[in-house]
Amino acid sequence: MLLQFLIFTLALTGLLIAARYFTTAAEQIGFYFKMPAFIIGVFIVGIGTSLPELVSGVISVSKGVSEILPGNIMGANISNILLITGLVAYLNRKDIVLTEGYIFVHLHYLLGAFFILVMMVYDGEIKWLEALVGLFAFLAYSFYLIKPAEQAGIGDELQDEQPSNPSFPLKALITLLIAGVGIYFGANYTVSSISNIAQSLQIAPSIIALTLLSIGTTLPELAVNVSAIRKGNAEMAIGNVLGSCIFNTLTIPAVASWFGPIHIPGDLLAFSLPVMLGSGLFFYLLTQDRRISRWEGILFMLIYGLFLLKIAGVA
Repeated sequence: MLLQFLIFTLALTGLLIAARYFTTAAEQIGFYFKMPAFIIGVFIVGIGTSLPELVSGVISVSKGVSEILPGNIMGANISNILLITGLVAYLNRKDIVLTEGYIFVHLHYLLGAFFILVMMVYDGEIKWLEALVGLFAFLAYSFYLIKPAEQAGIGDELQDEQPSNPSFPLKALITLLIAGVGIYFGANYTVSSISNIAQSLQIAPSIIALTLLSIGTTLPELAVNVSAIRKGNAEMAIGNVLGSCIFNTLTIPAVASWFGPIHIPGDLLAFSLPVMLGSGLFFYLLTQDRRISRWEGILFMLIYGLFLLKIAGVA
């Protein structure tokens, strides 16, 4: 048992480190090809922080333990909205002010993404054809993110601020390839250790994915958001949280479903899914005044603690 927990810890740590190097190398290559910095930030960094969820989800489906994927998605969304947002609001030490357009696009799309997920998992299974709806929804969301920047000329302005790279970043390419291999093996051993731990404890793998794995895979978002707070970009940190939740909800099932049907255990449908929906709705209602206070951040973290106690059967 201890050996499996050690393997899980080491594999998850390797997965997160490899994802970080992968994202950094992809940024450098994107700058070389003069991609707008706005697009690099939205897609490369945003998707890069969700790579652990994506790759572990694909591998879990291909290994026949697809229930890990919905557990990880729901757990990651809950921890993003409650735990990460709570920490961001608390560490910021002052109210986080959100713009009206920010709330209109991100928050409404978050609720829409959760609605699509409910429709997909209602019968206890996600198939590739219905998961495509989520993928198209994410593409539409991406279009709305990029279009305002293009209309305002932000893309060109940011592109002028990119560092000049006269020679191709060969080191970044090598790092990208090595990190990609690291992500695969890290996710592979993470999924295998979860299955072994679940068998030893005689609990469902989805429960471990809902708790330990989801907390671990949200660490990249936490690192990015703490960095954003230090730079005075607390609103960007909230956007990273919401964007990650939208990507997790819409894109990961679509990609993973190509490797086989995704089964959703009844306990996730009965408790975790309503908690995820309630978290999104609660976040939506509290941000109607366009502010997130430290006290609201503390409340988010307390709710997340209650969720963990319920999962553990303590409360």
